[in-house]
Amino acid sequence: MEVVHYDLGPQRRETVPDLRVLVVGPGPRGDSWAYVTAGCWAAMETDGRGLEFVMTAQVSDQRFIDLMAMIAYYHCGGHRLDLEHSMPIGEPWVPGSTCDHLLISLPYLHGPDLEHCPLPEGHARILWALPVTTAEIEFRRSHGHEALEQLFDTAGIIPTDPFRASVV
Repeated sequence: MEVVHYDLGPQRRETVPDLRVLVVGPGPRGDSWAYVTAGCWAAMETDGRGLEFVMTAQVSDQRFIDLMAMIAYYHCGGHRLDLEHSMPIGEPWVPGSTCDHLLISLPYLHGPDLEHCPLPEGHARILWALPVTTAEIEFRRSHGHEALEQLFDTAGIIPTDPFRASVV
């Protein structure tokens, strides 16, 4: 595991002042890389409760560290992400991918133990930032989050595949 201290820059630094991204390499439980924010909870906690986010990818790349910083700033900068929310990335997840949004979901790939993280000062809930397509976001808006997750299950998507086909 590597801890990357991320400076959002002079205009944004105060939004998440102690932002770090934990980069966790493949291990005995999986063959993917996990990128986890650390600092959202401290910037946004209420009554000892707050959120952090995890993203999973097939490779180690600075791009994913930058995306985690984008999520942290988006969340702490006034948009307050939560379960079943989404956020536009503004470009493909990786070059050539049709995934251009992130869907905030339960951390299914990592199991339920990752979701709840006790802290000395409270509790952090870790939610998954799953890359999805614009069409999938539009489907979710019309049919609901659960219906979209059922499509993912039926299609058997590989959520770390940046070039997966849209399920809608």
